[in-house]
Amino acid sequence: MARIKIALPEQFIFETVLDVRIGDINYGGHMANDAILRLAHEARLRFLKSLAYSELDVEGVGIIMADAAVMYRAEAFHGDQLHFKLGVCDLNKYGLDIVYQAIDGNNGKEVARLKTGIVFFDYQTRQVSTMPAAFVAKLSQS
Repeated sequence: MARIKIALPEQFIFETVLDVRIGDINYGGHMANDAILRLAHEARLRFLKSLAYSELDVEGVGIIMADAAVMYRAEAFHGDQLHFKLGVCDLNKYGLDIVYQAIDGNNGKEVARLKTGIVFFDYQTRQVSTMPAAFVAKLSQS
C-alpha cells in the first residue's frame, strides 16, 4: 500500500503552540492517532481567530472540513509542547487546503504533518459557497 505524502507549503503563515494533554494519550503511553486532528482543529481555530474569523463566520459564511490526511512521523507524550505551523495551498473557487506541521518543542522532531481540505459553506442554505474575496485578501497579507 502506498503511503500518504503531504508536501509542505512554500511558506507558513501562522504558528501556535499546543500542549499534549492526558486525554490525548492512548494505552501505548503516547499520543493517540486521533488526538492530532483535535490539536489541528485548535490550531485552525487560532489561525482563523488571528484573522478575526471563526469557523462559522468568515465574511458571512462558514467552513467545513471536506477531507483530512495525516502523516505520523514521531511519538509525542503527555506534557510535550507541539509547535504547529500552518500554511495554505490549492486555493480554488470554493476552498483551500490547510497544511500543518507539528514539531516537538523538546527535540525539534517532526511529530506529524497534516492536510485538511476546507470548503466554504453557507449554514443557512446548507450549501457550498464561494470563498470570500476579502478572506483571500487577508491571506495574501499574512
